[in-house]
Amino acid sequence: MHRQDKMFTFLLICTLTSLLTLGHASLPLVINTWPFKNAAAAAWSALQSGGSVLDAVERGCARCEMEQCDGSVGYGGSPDESGETTLDALIMNGDTMEVGAVADLRRIKNAIGVARAVMEHTEHTLLVGESASVFAENMGFIAEDLTTNKSVNIFSEWLKGSCQPNYRKNVSPEPSKSCGPYRPKATWKQSKRARHANIHAHDTIGMIALDRDGHAAAGTSTNGLTHKVPGRVGDSPIVGAGAYVDSLAGGAAATGDGDVMMRFLPSYLAVELMRAGVDPSAACKSAISRIKRHYSEFFGAIICANTTGHYGAACNKVPGLDKFHFMVANSETNAPVLKSVDCF
Repeated sequence: MHRQDKMFTFLLICTLTSLLTLGHASLPLVINTWPFKNAAAAAWSALQSGGSVLDAVERGCARCEMEQCDGSVGYGGSPDESGETTLDALIMNGDTMEVGAVADLRRIKNAIGVARAVMEHTEHTLLVGESASVFAENMGFIAEDLTTNKSVNIFSEWLKGSCQPNYRKNVSPEPSKSCGPYRPKATWKQSKRARHANIHAHDTIGMIALDRDGHAAAGTSTNGLTHKVPGRVGDSPIVGAGAYVDSLAGGAAATGDGDVMMRFLPSYLAVELMRAGVDPSAACKSAISRIKRHYSEFFGAIICANTTGHYGAACNKVPGLDKFHFMVANSETNAPVLKSVDCF
């Protein structure tokens, strides 16, 4: 069977099986990754009170930032190798295809707000590092310390444990046994260290909002990977990877091992599949399957919603993740409802 025929067969099977679990079409719609109920409620409230889809996404993600959802969103979580917490966020307008994003943001708690400021007050798409923080301060955002007692303790315990786990390879001293500073090995063999599938190290909030008039928006917010190399940027602020939306097709948002997932632009792929008529559940499954072909044990999930209000989700089955939970609010539920999908 030709490769194209295999892909068509796979999508057909996904479409037929997902019809049994496909989310009912109902607008407006808010859907977000993980059981972050308060985030979904904030976004739904924004829509119900006359706010735009961009308002909904911003308020939903901001709620998670303030509540430090699972320690993986907002201040005081996921310290890097130097003990610092930095933030990444993205927001996208599905009508205009404008995007605002920040990465490696320091001192500013409201990362999603800064991302929207990038979109609305510059011609750029992505600002990073110290310069992004200075931009935020100039835009009126308050500079605050993102460190908390919890993040200090996480960092201290990591140091006591010989800096395990970390994300170095082919360096000296041996990174699986020692802390840095690290230097490249004079000679080394290509090695593939086991990746760390910690369910609480990747819980980015990704959110999609659609209203009755056909407007759509998507966004993400995260404090990244715990013990990351300083300066590391994952998939969350990368358009097409962390999230993507087009009001003519739908939206998608991903969560998981961003270093792997960003190489495949799963959110973009899912939206393009929905544009071609594939239902959201099948589009999600196809995006996950594309990654699985190369990284069978990667940790990740994706949510999808099309312009009619149908929605779906998919996840890769690995130890610690056999079912993926997400939140949905629409005109049928009129409140956030916890949904789940079995991983495959």
